[in-house]
Amino acid sequence: MKKNTKIIIALVVLAALIVGAALLYKTFAPAAQVGEKHIEIEVVHADGVSRDFSLDTDAETLRAALDELGIIEGDEGEYGLYVTAVDGESADDSAQEWWCFTKGGEMLMTSVDNTMIQDGEHYEATFTVGW
Repeated sequence: MKKNTKIIIALVVLAALIVGAALLYKTFAPAAQVGEKHIEIEVVHADGVSRDFSLDTDAETLRAALDELGIIEGDEGEYGLYVTAVDGESADDSAQEWWCFTKGGEMLMTSVDNTMIQDGEHYEATFTVGW
């Protein structure tokens, strides 16, 4: 009987931890800024040449802002858009080429679909080779 009680207590504690983690995420998850904001996007091509874009937008996500500029192409997947081309340059998966998105030099941990933007932010899209 004591073994069953310990299992039940462990399950209750586990459920409480899961609910707590979900509430913390919801509370502290980055939110989109509502209204007009100004962002900068730097595209670094395979040859190392970079091109800067400035955008004043009401978009809430990075994808919406990039779509507004008309500089990205990709394939829809279960996590959103997998970006295959930026500013007219395509990356080739078979050659381990891909576009790395960063904000202020730090790699994004979310897709362009789930990256919420704020006024004054600077993003980079860098052509990258190798996994």
